[in-house]
Amino acid sequence: MTISADQVARIVSNHHDDPFQVLGCHRYEENGRQAWVVRAYLPNAEQVTVLCPEERKEYPMQPQHHPNFFECVIETPELANYQLKVKENGHERVIYDPYAFHSSLLTDFDIHLFCEGNHHRIYEKLGAHLLTVDGVAGVYFAVWAPNARNVSILGEFNSWDGRQHQMARRDGGIWELFIPGLQDGEHYKYEIKNQAGHIYEKSDPYGFQQEPRPKTASIVTNLNTYPWSDQAWLEQRRNSEPLTQPVSIYEVHLGSWLHGSMDTPALLPNGEPELAIPVADLKPWARFLTYRELAAKLIPYVKDLGYTHIELLPIAEHPFDGSWGYQVTGYFAPTSRYGTPEDFMYFVDQCHQAGIGVIVDWVPGHFPKDGHGLAFFDGTHLYEHEDPRKGEHKEWGTLVFNYGRHEVRNFLVANALFWFDKYHIDGIRVDAVASMLYLDYQREHGEWVANEYGGRENLEAANFLRQVNHVLFSYFPGVLSIAEESTSWPMVSWPTYAGGLGFNLKWNMGWMHDTLDYFSMDPWFRQFHQNNLTFSIWYHHSENFMLALSHDEVVHGKSNIIGKIPGDRWQKFANVRALFSYMFTHPGKKTMFMGMEFGQWNEWNVWGDLEWHLLQYESHQQLKQCITDLNRLYRQEPALYSQDFGEAGFEWIDCNDNRHSVVAFVRWAKDYADFAVVVCNFTPQPHSHYRIGVPEHGFYTEIFNSDAREYGGSNMGNLGGKWADEWAFHNRRYSLDICLPPLAVLVFKIDRAHE
Repeated sequence: MTISADQVARIVSNHHDDPFQVLGCHRYEENGRQAWVVRAYLPNAEQVTVLCPEERKEYPMQPQHHPNFFECVIETPELANYQLKVKENGHERVIYDPYAFHSSLLTDFDIHLFCEGNHHRIYEKLGAHLLTVDGVAGVYFAVWAPNARNVSILGEFNSWDGRQHQMARRDGGIWELFIPGLQDGEHYKYEIKNQAGHIYEKSDPYGFQQEPRPKTASIVTNLNTYPWSDQAWLEQRRNSEPLTQPVSIYEVHLGSWLHGSMDTPALLPNGEPELAIPVADLKPWARFLTYRELAAKLIPYVKDLGYTHIELLPIAEHPFDGSWGYQVTGYFAPTSRYGTPEDFMYFVDQCHQAGIGVIVDWVPGHFPKDGHGLAFFDGTHLYEHEDPRKGEHKEWGTLVFNYGRHEVRNFLVANALFWFDKYHIDGIRVDAVASMLYLDYQREHGEWVANEYGGRENLEAANFLRQVNHVLFSYFPGVLSIAEESTSWPMVSWPTYAGGLGFNLKWNMGWMHDTLDYFSMDPWFRQFHQNNLTFSIWYHHSENFMLALSHDEVVHGKSNIIGKIPGDRWQKFANVRALFSYMFTHPGKKTMFMGMEFGQWNEWNVWGDLEWHLLQYESHQQLKQCITDLNRLYRQEPALYSQDFGEAGFEWIDCNDNRHSVVAFVRWAKDYADFAVVVCNFTPQPHSHYRIGVPEHGFYTEIFNSDAREYGGSNMGNLGGKWADEWAFHNRRYSLDICLPPLAVLVFKIDRAHE
């Protein structure tokens, strides 16, 4: 007997924070003889034997102080890679002893960086990782739980028994253990005991894959086996400046874009009504399309529409479909609803092969209270603030990250990098930035705590955002970081070295609200609200703005876009074409939510499909064609995208004709190399002779007309273009006498070949 009853009791009762001190093999000296003592705690074992394959010997182990705690002394100079033959419930199995492997992926420097919040790839150290130690393959586990009394690994491999694989505590509150014999695909959780002995079963915060809901176990996954084919895309992206390129984003929720049938594959709507599957026909047998099916259906659809990027509502693992993905429990795991991590890699790879970038909505502002997630992770408020005045969004029923805690900040910074590193995404859209920046966000007086200076600004959150953007662009130049920020916080899209938050784009919520308010008015009243159209130009150069008509504008009783518009059916479609045309010619990058491109009538329903059956009607097909041509025009004309964020890229021709609700402006390309003239008429009254001043003499080709017949318009126009007259107008030497159609936007470009 080489061990005390007290030491055995600590192992048996799961009270030891370093089981390696007791279990495994240890040098032992008895009567001057060198030997080894091997100890094992196997709660269900009836008999255990040590196998030494090199010596071809077996050493029976004896119970010590407890019927399931075994020990034996082996007189041998070296003891390596021994095995345990375990007899339990009448069956025998042979295993390697996990406590014989003193291996770790974590160096002291790793722990130092993590504890100061600067380990950018901590996901390569924490979590579950396939590893080979001394020629034996297995899985290394590591988790941060600094306030836990004990942590164990649960899985099918130990019948979900937390007594069997107790982890060892390292500096920094990290627990680790290598379990030999485990493979890719193993399901596991962490059993965490707080100081009072209360047990919490948690998914791995750094787990790369989770079980499909409602199950919550993490899955051991190797993310380094997919054969990527997008090296040329990544190289081109690295050397690009997206702010001077066209960025037109199709925002999509993968689970409600299109469902499949359990019996037959889903068919992509392509304008032929017999190929569209009505939602009513899908409901009894509906299933989610997989990432690979979506690659075959969604990518060609978006490419045909002409968008440059697909933006995915959050695809990190989340337990409830109705949260749209915005209540995340698995920050490092793409949701298993649509397939495996490798399937999602295939989706991104195929997007890149098609010349389409991928943007993922990222949610660092809050997380849900689900028991298997981050909430109260180690029996304390670890990831969230303890004070509910700082740590809870009551309206959303979620918790707020503690951005002042270095390890929490490190978790989030590394998570942002992770999606670019492992999944090759091209951008993130950071959700609910305003909720992060303001301590009193959606809180009444007395429900929030001021910062150290007495203000309502969350200085820790602001510093976190600066850090994540600085680090992100350091590793991945050419990508996008987009802020959904709805307030007047200054310099959101300015670089960090200039004092900004470091995003390179910010949603223009003011433009969205003003523009939708304007178009929801009866056209007769628009003359009194011209400022709704013109005000955005006063500030458009203060930030790098993204014009977004997002999912938030077509839910919760707001109606879909076409439903917001007054008038008869023809006027509704004409107004929508004018709205989208104005959006594509206004300074700023573009985002549109799925379904808007063909005029869906109903609000977005996360449980159903888009209304694909509408494409059997000509008016909806024509609107879709209009969006396709707007994207083509936008990509082909540098004047519409190359100077989006400076005063030099935009110039009013006339913004004062509120009596006719007409505005006209010039968009200039970089270095004034080219320009486009845009004229908008937002009433049903056409004008057969409407004069506007233009920058130069020459022939102005009408390169776009939202009133064209192929879009369902009245087909009024200018017969291909107009010559400029030497007739001073709008303080310009030259002018055009144009036919201005009703509820329409015209775009002209000077034809240099006629000069």
